[in-house]
Amino acid sequence: MKFTQFIAVALLITSCKSTQVSNETVAQETTQSVMFSTPKSVGATLSYLASDELEGRDSGSAGIEKAAVFLENLMKQNDLKPYFKTYRDTLSNFDKPSYNIVGYLEGNDPKLKNEFVIIGAHYDHIGRIKAVNGDDIGNGANDNASGSTAVTELIKYFGKNKVNKRSLLFVFFSAEEKGLLGSKHLAKKLHDDKMDLYFMFNFEMIGVPMKRDDMLMYITGFGKTNMADKINAIAGEKLVGYIPMQTQYQLFRASDNYPFYTEFNVPAQTVSTFDFENFQYYHQPDDEFELMKPEHMANVINKMIPVLEQMMNAPTKEIQLNEK
Repeated sequence: MKFTQFIAVALLITSCKSTQVSNETVAQETTQSVMFSTPKSVGATLSYLASDELEGRDSGSAGIEKAAVFLENLMKQNDLKPYFKTYRDTLSNFDKPSYNIVGYLEGNDPKLKNEFVIIGAHYDHIGRIKAVNGDDIGNGANDNASGSTAVTELIKYFGKNKVNKRSLLFVFFSAEEKGLLGSKHLAKKLHDDKMDLYFMFNFEMIGVPMKRDDMLMYITGFGKTNMADKINAIAGEKLVGYIPMQTQYQLFRASDNYPFYTEFNVPAQTVSTFDFENFQYYHQPDDEFELMKPEHMANVINKMIPVLEQMMNAPTKEIQLNEK
């Protein structure tokens, strides 16, 4: 997550206590979470993306090239087509060859398929960094191999079941750590192409559970749209909520959702379980696979699958910006 200017100070404030979240709309509907994703499947993908072999997945590096090939192959195996000529969307705003990986799954409704939903996560990290105890690889297991792994699981589900009425783009963003460059590039490109974008949904740092039991995740830009209320209503439980840190450190602007909000003026938000108290190795070599919780990640993914499915298949654009 591009928290360099947001988190550096916050990580020192380990004694801070989260305040009570504001009351939300009581869930009106219930949806059983699917049991599609498993800790074993999550762990297999996550352990590779966070492995030393990929050398921290720095944009433009040999390590991230291996990750790109892995993600391209996964899209092929799950019947996703390239949205452009290939799965690779070459960045126009970075000085090294870098690529967003973009897969396309056409909607199955004759009318709604002309509208799009984007589901994404950044797959880059910071590469080789200052060594700690002889380890100089910023593996980025939580940041953001965890979010990327969530997207791979959704690709497997929707690629197999093809239940989406609207068309889907699954995107792995590059150069997020350089200033959201991958998402800025793609958002402008798709806007210039006049894509009819309904909403964008982004995963960031979901590798370990929050230190609270009143929500599973928080969602950035909480009050900007009705997405949180819709998610919780569909789920029939409090899946997402608000934490004060997201406002204090402007997290809505800190990840790949934000360029889609600014370009399209549509709901574009990020979910995360990094709550500033549950993980101390942000941008450090100890952000390793061994500290991640695949059971927690599979739970997040399984609860979000039916929610996202219902959101993307609504007959009208129910997810909307709130009036200012």
